Amino acid sequence: MSPLAARLGARRSSAADALSDDLDGIVVCSSADSHADLLLAASERGLAVFCEKPISLDWLTVARITDAVEASGIRCMLGFQRRYGPNFRAVRDRIASGQAGRLEQRVMHTRDPGPPPIDYVRQSGGMLRDQAIHDFDQARCICAEEIATVHAVGNCQIDPAIGAAGDIDTLAVTMLTESGRMVTMTNNRRSPLGYDQRLEAHCAAEVLFIDNRPQSDVRVSGPAGQLTAAPMDYFIARFDGAYRAEMAAFAAWLNGGPAPLAGIRDGYEAQRLAEAALRSIATGQPVDLRGGWQP
Repeated sequence: MSPLAARLGARRSSAADALSDDLDGIVVCSSADSHADLLLAASERGLAVFCEKPISLDWLTVARITDAVEASGIRCMLGFQRRYGPNFRAVRDRIASGQAGRLEQRVMHTRDPGPPPIDYVRQSGGMLRDQAIHDFDQARCICAEEIATVHAVGNCQIDPAIGAAGDIDTLAVTMLTESGRMVTMTNNRRSPLGYDQRLEAHCAAEVLFIDNRPQSDVRVSGPAGQLTAAPMDYFIARFDGAYRAEMAAFAAWLNGGPAPLAGIRDGYEAQRLAEAALRSIATGQPVDLRGGWQP
């Protein structure tokens, strides 16, 4: 028995054995290349499922699994934890209420402390489907409308091994929503700041900011100036509360609570934006998603 199973009073078993038990739902937090099969198994057994992103590393499989899950009618929640971060929810709610005025431009930065292991890069689906997919989801979520065009540039500036594995480590994307709002995002696999995750929403009446969360709120002032603590050093620490909130939301949903903030179709659309960005990087041209563009 693993230490985690022992601590939780759980039993370690294969996926097939676990799915044969009398279950209310399952939580899929396995490697990205296993998500599709487990989502399909849940839909075939009528089980509610929480699944981390992405749905699959292959777009045709993403489309097939999304259709199967929706046709089955099961409850399916996708793991976009930023939707449950209180700061991100506050920005979205303030814009949705009209208090901030019409959203006109959004800028997002997501930069990791350092490059992930190469084995992870190969298995995760790459920077676009793994890291940047959260920003694509937030583009749709906070703008509350679909993205019309995607123009992306990306290359490998940090770790040559990432380039050798066929991936990029530096990314910039510009998007337009269907009503013409502008979204800009920059992503990087290395940051001197630690885990660098910031957002700016420029609205007609207000500008809303989400800054990095420091490891400590203590600020030291002296003749030479001020010192503040470094930002959180990893996304798990930064979004600890959001991860807990989304699991609580899934459990509440199983017990008759409200639907979650992200479903299978949100996973589909966020990955469609990631695939469009990959196409744009490859061709050097913007991609128009209107009319149901498919990779």
